[in-house]
Amino acid sequence: MNGEKIINQLGNLEDRLLLFGGVYSNLQSLIALKAWAEENKYVPENIFCTGDVLGYCAQPVECIDLIKEWGIHSIAGNVELQLKENQADCGCDFTSGGRCDLFSKDWYTYIQSKLDTRSKQWLDTLPHHIQFNYGKDKFTVVHGSWFQTAEYIFKSTPWLVKKNNLDAAASTVIVAGHCGLPFIDQQGEYTWINAGSIGMPANDGSSKVWFATINQVQNNLDFKFHQLEYDHVTTRHRMIKNNLPLPYADTLATGFWDNCEILPDEESNQQGQKILL
Repeated sequence: MNGEKIINQLGNLEDRLLLFGGVYSNLQSLIALKAWAEENKYVPENIFCTGDVLGYCAQPVECIDLIKEWGIHSIAGNVELQLKENQADCGCDFTSGGRCDLFSKDWYTYIQSKLDTRSKQWLDTLPHHIQFNYGKDKFTVVHGSWFQTAEYIFKSTPWLVKKNNLDAAASTVIVAGHCGLPFIDQQGEYTWINAGSIGMPANDGSSKVWFATINQVQNNLDFKFHQLEYDHVTTRHRMIKNNLPLPYADTLATGFWDNCEILPDEESNQQGQKILL
């Protein structure tokens, strides 16, 4: 799925950064995030999506169109890479026969049926990674990890795994997605940050979703996490109308994941707990 890496080099960036990922075809949350960004005057050139614009919800093409209209940066998630290569599944490395694996057959097939020619052309424009300089730091945007697009890296993942990625990317900051949970892990001058997902709640018992912002304060990085309210009732209704997995539709309202099969024990034991960042 990874092949030869395509890396967009953006050079030096200034002003504030906005980070998000995991739209999962949730148009209503994407609309709400765009409105928040515009209200708070974040420029599109400094807004980054960590991939999986497409996923569980019902409006994949509309989400692609909005990303393109907005003019922000996005990398390819495993879902986009699998669709681009016309693969048979989403490439999430779910346990065969598990609930996530069974549900993915429904939503992935649904996305395949909806993509038009323009949407498929957009898939071809997505890089694997984006790199840029921000103040004294070198940033790399990945989906799962530098090495594997579909690798799950959590807060509990050993620091050595993260440091190996940072070294390979020759970066001091990695911005990642894929795991669906917001977190930050810092060791000395190095940072791994996951902004979370705006397309699904973070298994914390809240219907709100997560994103992050970064600002420079006296040449140091100021990381902030934000929760976003949006019209999840409409998103859920559209999923049900299109016969997409009901447990995922219910997650939009309850904030509880249907299962924790992808999670390490530490994150699984935190289900339903308020996330403090």
